[in-house]
Amino acid sequence: MLSANVIGQETKALNDTVIKENKEIIESVKNTEGPVFKHSLGDLNIKLDESGERYLKFGLNSQVWLRSTENNPGTLVNGVEQKYTYDAGLRRMRVTMQAQLSPAYQIYVQLGINNQSFIAGGGSGTGANGQGKKPAIFFMDAYNELAIIPQKDFKTKQENNFNIYLGAGLHGFNGISRMSNASTGKILMADLPIFNYPNIENSDQFARQLGVFVRGEYDKFNYRFAINKPFATNLQPNIGQTVDNNQSGKLSYSGYVMYNFFDKESGSTAFLPGFYLGTKKVINIGAGFYSSKDGALSQSEEGLFKSHDHSVLSADFFVDLPIGSKSKEMAINVYSVFYRYNFGPNYLRNLGIMNPGILDVNYTGTVAMEGVGNGRNLLGTGNLWFTQAGFLLPKFSETVKLQPFAAYTLKDLEGLNEMGSYFDVGANLFVLSQSAKISYQYSSRPLYDPADRKQFDRKGEHILMFQLSF
Repeated sequence: MLSANVIGQETKALNDTVIKENKEIIESVKNTEGPVFKHSLGDLNIKLDESGERYLKFGLNSQVWLRSTENNPGTLVNGVEQKYTYDAGLRRMRVTMQAQLSPAYQIYVQLGINNQSFIAGGGSGTGANGQGKKPAIFFMDAYNELAIIPQKDFKTKQENNFNIYLGAGLHGFNGISRMSNASTGKILMADLPIFNYPNIENSDQFARQLGVFVRGEYDKFNYRFAINKPFATNLQPNIGQTVDNNQSGKLSYSGYVMYNFFDKESGSTAFLPGFYLGTKKVINIGAGFYSSKDGALSQSEEGLFKSHDHSVLSADFFVDLPIGSKSKEMAINVYSVFYRYNFGPNYLRNLGIMNPGILDVNYTGTVAMEGVGNGRNLLGTGNLWFTQAGFLLPKFSETVKLQPFAAYTLKDLEGLNEMGSYFDVGANLFVLSQSAKISYQYSSRPLYDPADRKQFDRKGEHILMFQLSF
């Protein structure tokens, strides 16, 4: 048996070794370029060969909302009149898998749920299968992709200045704008403005359509183009109304091209991040389009129907740059985009994210054009201009960063007689990485009178979001 003295000596030696190793780890962290904070939580990777060219990569995205909503006039929530509604919800819950089966071939899938609240997003009725309960998990992305000309030559391993990839399936290579290809795990604000997805849940499935796409790079250009079969719509318009109706079954065509002035961004998936927190030097400009023949239907007078094309054009500008002293680790982020929508005469669409309300049929006041709950005029034929900006404050912690932000939207829509201004302000609190954050946002929206189609009121909404994404 070992003596107590020998055991004590071995324990001391082990402790000294652990302390030494910990010091080495700390020193290596200090000597890395920038703090640990700058790095994302990383990927869950499983290598399928020693080279690492064949692998499985998994990702998770969880966004939980706590919210206070100032409801539009005439709102009932669960059968009770409510001017304000307080709730919690699962805005996004996603699981992704990227399978690089060979250097030339990959499969990408994403599944999960969206927009589950106490009253919406699940079943219908009451009790165990009541409203909001047990939402069905569905695929948001499911596509195959083949490298025609790979980014890195299979044999020489040299970078190709021009590369092209061909894919098919349910995908989010939407064209139009950077924000139409947004990574929802890395958005500047608590949420996207949503009008960046012109067909959201009408002729697409949560911003995806079925079809084929090509994507790739040429020097500092990044491009993506797609030909899709839109999901079927068959709404019937009232007199003087234009609605989504693509019963003639035409295809859709979309594309987006951006130019990288400084650091090049990855295009290996459909999704582009909304920020880099100064870890890259990025200035990009881009332009895109979406088009589908006979995507809308109007009724100008009783029994007189006419089909109209869906058309969207856009141009945008994105900046994410470190500024000031390197030791302060500050950064600015600016994104601005202009959309020109043409979905037929006076086309107008309203939407409220996780809308808690229904109409009180006994309400005698003015019911807004936007409807009830948190409904807003989302998009329509006309012009939309959106700008957001964020500023990463000087370093005050090794593990925490603070980024105030603000956004402004101007909507000039044919179906309204007055332009509308929308405001958002808030801040992101990043913890340990870019992917773990707590966001607060206040949003102010105008409401329109259906009689004169002009503004008569404004309402607001507070969102507190907890996010973990990698």
